[in-house]
Amino acid sequence: MKIHFIAIGGAIMHNLAICLQNLGHNVTGSDDIIFDPAKSNLEKAGILPKEIGFFEDNIHSNIDAIILGMHAKKDNIELKKAQELGLTVYSFPEFIYKESVNKTRIVVGGSHGKTTTTAMIMHVMKQLNYHFDYLVGSSLQGFPLSVQLTDAPYIVLEGDEYLSSPIELTSKFHYYHPQIAILTGIAWDHVNVFPTWESYVKTFDDFLGNLATDSKAILFQKDATLQQISQNKHCEILWYETPAYVIEDEKTYYLLEGQKYPLAIFGKHNLENMTAAMLACEAIGIEKQDFLKAMGSFQGTARRLEKIILNNDIIVFKDFAHSPSKLTATLQSVKEQFATKKILACMELHTFSSTDPQFLEEYKGSMLSADLAIIYMSDKAFEIKGKTAISNETIIKAFQQDKILIARKPAELLAILTKEWHEDAVYLLMSSGNYDGIDWKQFFEK
Repeated sequence: MKIHFIAIGGAIMHNLAICLQNLGHNVTGSDDIIFDPAKSNLEKAGILPKEIGFFEDNIHSNIDAIILGMHAKKDNIELKKAQELGLTVYSFPEFIYKESVNKTRIVVGGSHGKTTTTAMIMHVMKQLNYHFDYLVGSSLQGFPLSVQLTDAPYIVLEGDEYLSSPIELTSKFHYYHPQIAILTGIAWDHVNVFPTWESYVKTFDDFLGNLATDSKAILFQKDATLQQISQNKHCEILWYETPAYVIEDEKTYYLLEGQKYPLAIFGKHNLENMTAAMLACEAIGIEKQDFLKAMGSFQGTARRLEKIILNNDIIVFKDFAHSPSKLTATLQSVKEQFATKKILACMELHTFSSTDPQFLEEYKGSMLSADLAIIYMSDKAFEIKGKTAISNETIIKAFQQDKILIARKPAELLAILTKEWHEDAVYLLMSSGNYDGIDWKQFFEK
């Protein structure tokens, strides 16, 4: 097939483009901005657009399919030309479903833990020599791309609730129609597309309601919203909760039937994610003991409590946490794992949700587990989003924490960390952004 990607530079979009080219399809693409690693990856694959931008001439009647990324606008010149020609236009979740309609589909959804839970399932299936395809929102060790499509009988999909494309204003996970689904929990996010709590909950309610009667939904038992929306659903529902575990010498062990299984990861929320992944794997025939043995070598995913490797004994973690529930869970996990150490935590207000003054109130008490809490709020991020910067007073009032420091420029943040330095501390950097390009490895080694 000849396939053209509009907005090819996205994380999933460029990986899907490379995947399809590797399968022998003729792939082209366009975008008005492409950053690394997408730029380097596309260039290496030979499908980096020769010219940055969207051009009507890229679209012609010989194209078999258009895959439209969320980054494009609905009045995109290439999209309008494709519509005029009557070409088939897919969002990437639509296309993924088309390619996996005859597979057993395992979909991991929820407001937090999607990537990690998906990666856990993938890791175990690979360790146990299962043949499977996948789509996951992060680069994972041992998987060259974040998307794979073959003739495998299974596919593991990270099921995002964000919108599919500018002309398909539907949550991505609605297109996947899984036989096995996980929902890790619901905590309001993406306020730019779900302006109310009710609108956000509804997309998960619809997801559960659309599951087939012979499918399984694996839900976190302690989530009150999941308890509520799971009522009167037709699918089989399996509940999971926090498992038994112990921490010995800063190492976590999962407990099952009197046995201790050592893990490279830690944190109650990770263990809960593990339990959900274990139930999903059990649904395709993997024994719990085999699952836990395979999980012993799981190192986690990029930027999910990812330890920065340093040439000294300083402990530094980078984490994707940016929503209130993720902040709370990540901080509590680090505090529990390193009970004798000080926790110095920095969170960057970066996403559309976290830069919304009304949503900011959701962060109340989310950083109380930190011995020192720092908020980084880049003026650049607000300028790019066309928003007015939030005052320090508003931030302090929202977080409701006695000692919280605020920085707006890299030099200010590094000055705070230098002044508050503790050798025997754990440093936790939480953001979906990049702190305006700070080289953390260089700073901490210095």
